[in-house]
Amino acid sequence: MTTSTIRILARLVALPGKEDVLKALLLELVEATRKETGCITYELLQSPAVPTEFAFVEEWENEEVWKLHMDSFHVEQAFREGEALFASPPDIRHYELLA
Repeated sequence: MTTSTIRILARLVALPGKEDVLKALLLELVEATRKETGCITYELLQSPAVPTEFAFVEEWENEEVWKLHMDSFHVEQAFREGEALFASPPDIRHYELLA
């Protein structure tokens, strides 16, 4: 039986004028997350066309370690601090690799 990794795409949009503050917060999250057990890839992207728009591209060993990540102190803290910076709630989507 082959166990497949999971992929997460998370889109976050900053309030206008808050993109630099949100970027700094998200970069702190990257540093802590990359040290987590089960994290394979954790990349932060920012749209050059729409600088308020950020995305995480993530790969995790399995759903259980991703759930531990989502319940971690640093993620909870980032969401709490980010509430005043987000233009809308984060859009987090779970995918499985097909090919």
